[in-house]
Amino acid sequence: MTKIAPVSPGEMLQEEFLKPLGLSAYRLAKDIDVPATRVYDIVSGKRAVTAETDLLLCRYFGQSDGWWLAIQSHHDTHVARRELGKRLDAISRCSLLDEATSH
Repeated sequence: MTKIAPVSPGEMLQEEFLKPLGLSAYRLAKDIDVPATRVYDIVSGKRAVTAETDLLLCRYFGQSDGWWLAIQSHHDTHVARRELGKRLDAISRCSLLDEATSH
């Protein structure tokens, strides 16, 4: 079974919001009062969504606070898991935790 990589916040922003609404990255940046480079960099995958940008995007697009950060976190976790690979698989749960809960 092939696992599909989660969509990045930039892809989501571009494909599900900007394109369908006919909204440019420049216009979005102006409307939420951030430098246009911030939006361009998020869309191109060069920059992650921060808590500040999340709040601005959520307010603008009518989502609950944290919506964009959840997408960012899910994407980052997927990327990190793929990059860590066997190194992550080699780590076992701390045995001291099992001992502490058995008493």
